Amino acid sequence: MSVQDDQRENQMIDRFNLEVPENRRRSDIDAYLTVDGQTVPFELKSATSKGVSTVRDLGPNHFAKWKNIHWLFGVYDRTGTRLLHSYYGSPDDMAPWITEKERYVGPDVELAEHAMRGVSADSVINLLGEKEFYTKEEAKWIMKNQWTAARYLEAADLSAGKELGYSLDRMVELMRERCYYVMSRGATLNNPHIPLSYIQNMPKITTEPAIELRRLVRDYLASS
Repeated sequence: MSVQDDQRENQMIDRFNLEVPENRRRSDIDAYLTVDGQTVPFELKSATSKGVSTVRDLGPNHFAKWKNIHWLFGVYDRTGTRLLHSYYGSPDDMAPWITEKERYVGPDVELAEHAMRGVSADSVINLLGEKEFYTKEEAKWIMKNQWTAARYLEAADLSAGKELGYSLDRMVELMRERCYYVMSRGATLNNPHIPLSYIQNMPKITTEPAIELRRLVRDYLASS
């Protein structure tokens, strides 16, 4: 996230009186709104004349994350520093756009899953030889930096003295996961923009933003 994007996001958080968890990572939910004891997740975006940018690699993980997300789109002046007004997008408002993008990448996702299912014990044996015990180094050769040290430890299902290792069946699982990861990297869209014409059909917030947002969210929750 650029410095300007970060500043805009913080401005929207302040204006709408939203909550942000401590130690939030970039992949986490942007902010939350508490309404009548219910915690509502929000995605925060700023709009330009070209529309609203999304993410660099839009794919299955984002579609799953966005199914029940509420959205706030901030429209700024030409300098990009002053928030003029905003649009509120409920999950229902965003569903057509998300569904369209999900359908577009659907064939590529199925191809990745099909390739993953094709990985077998022979795939591991052809690469590493047939063994009863595969080392952590061999597992890391397959998974690269995709896993954390804790994940390698958790996945180990064998031990030889102090050394933890992996069975043939577990290595098949590793290779399938890596295969899906590699293939699914291509099953993404590079930062598709949400057109301004799309968000301009949503409720517009100009005055008393915190109060108006809560009213809109309450109305949505009551009708859903």
